[in-house]
Amino acid sequence: MNSRSVRGAVAVAASLCALVALSACTARPDTGAEGVSASPARARNLKVGWSTSTLTTAWMRQTLTTLQGDVGRLRSAGTVGSFRAFDAGGDTALQIAQIRAMVRQTYDVILVDAGSPTALDPALEEAVASGVTVVAFDSLPTTPAVVKVGTDRRAWGALLAGWLVDALGGTGDIIAMAGPAGAESRDERWAGAAAVFEQYPGIKVVDTVHSANSVEPAARAFASAYARHPDVRGVFSPGGTLSAAVLRTLVETGGKLVPVTGENYNGFLKLWRSERTAGFSALATAQPDYLSVIALEAAVAQREGVKVPPVVDVPLPEITDDVLARYADPGAPDDTYPVEALPQSRIDELIGR
Repeated sequence: MNSRSVRGAVAVAASLCALVALSACTARPDTGAEGVSASPARARNLKVGWSTSTLTTAWMRQTLTTLQGDVGRLRSAGTVGSFRAFDAGGDTALQIAQIRAMVRQTYDVILVDAGSPTALDPALEEAVASGVTVVAFDSLPTTPAVVKVGTDRRAWGALLAGWLVDALGGTGDIIAMAGPAGAESRDERWAGAAAVFEQYPGIKVVDTVHSANSVEPAARAFASAYARHPDVRGVFSPGGTLSAAVLRTLVETGGKLVPVTGENYNGFLKLWRSERTAGFSALATAQPDYLSVIALEAAVAQREGVKVPPVVDVPLPEITDDVLARYADPGAPDDTYPVEALPQSRIDELIGR
């Protein structure tokens, strides 16, 4: 969900200067993703940093707010002493430089949302080797040296596709909203969906629509496909803005409100709720912003001696017609992602605490 841009050396230097100005905090024990702190007493006054490719998207800003809430709780308990988020502005080289600077500045914990699945690996491995506890979430690196917290993209596609097949009784023409061509997350979600559709010969994908992850261009792209296939019985969409574009187009053109899958983009949820009385039905899932909280809790647990799983597979939320009212927020902007908080007991279970 992150776009990648390029910054110059000036931005790198500026970020490094800012980091150098930070004061050091507690010393780190020699522990990484495969080792643990020898004493629970060491998980005190932790110096925590979050390295992310970008903070410009609504989901990232919401995630930061959610993470700051957990930081505040842990700060009150004396577990976290300081926290700072580092925005690389889509520049992978800058993100690498920021990670290495955090290591030099003796951060105890580095959380990372990777701008590249491979480019950050050496820097992250160096951090682990130096004793930093590193936990990645959302967009994950490939190195096995760090703990990874995320959802299963193929399961995402399979979940939505399975619901759509059931809603159509296993037969019917559908349009697939595929999002931007070549986007890894969309490709994996589609692979999961395609594996489901292949099991049902009665389901036929009559058009695959590529568009930006934005309502306006997605609506134009869907309208063109819908004009070619006005008799489709359903629409597969793995993302919220795409689903909002589909439903808006169906409403504005007076088309049949066929089943549509989607994501917890509030613009889609609100429109879905408004069309429930007209018989519209959908299923949505989410990349929950509390992945960040699970990542921080995993890092703390590891430093307290807990054997945290190397991969924490977070279950996908399911937003159905029956629970929609708990998610759709009429008073919030379209570009927010409502999700119910995960109980601490469930977080503890996921991280092996």
